[in-house]
Amino acid sequence: MTANVLGNELELTHEERRHGADRRTRTCYALLRGGVRPRRRGPRRSHEHGVACRDFHEARWMAIGVLIVLLSVADALLTLLLLNHGAFEENPLMALFVRGGPHGFVAVKLALTAGGVVLLAIVARVRAFGWLPVGTILYALLLAYLVLVGYELSLLRELPVWPLLGIGR
Repeated sequence: MTANVLGNELELTHEERRHGADRRTRTCYALLRGGVRPRRRGPRRSHEHGVACRDFHEARWMAIGVLIVLLSVADALLTLLLLNHGAFEENPLMALFVRGGPHGFVAVKLALTAGGVVLLAIVARVRAFGWLPVGTILYALLLAYLVLVGYELSLLRELPVWPLLGIGR
């Protein structure tokens, strides 16, 4: 920055130090490059503790998130199969969408699950309620979905659908 005095007025001018294309105008490139070679694995300044102060998120959160979404797909399909054999949806919110048809039910279930998983993965290092790492919530969700899918499979074993699927009891 340089200062020029013109009469009684002070004029401040900024020297442009940037060269080349403005990297902020190439959003897709920045996202791809940041995904491959992230620059900020932590906050830049000591007082920054926010979620947006980080470019890099550990791969394990993505792996856990993908597993949760896949188990959610399995849960949706098993739920529809059980509903066709006389079961009913216990979750009152999802029961509303079941009445609307299977496509809406699956779409809403996956959108809610995937959206929640993405948000939890972004804040995985943050402590909820000041003491609980959000990553622990992701692990708990994974465990809950494993138990739920296991329970639904045990219910299906009691139904005569296995011969229809080509699987013996």
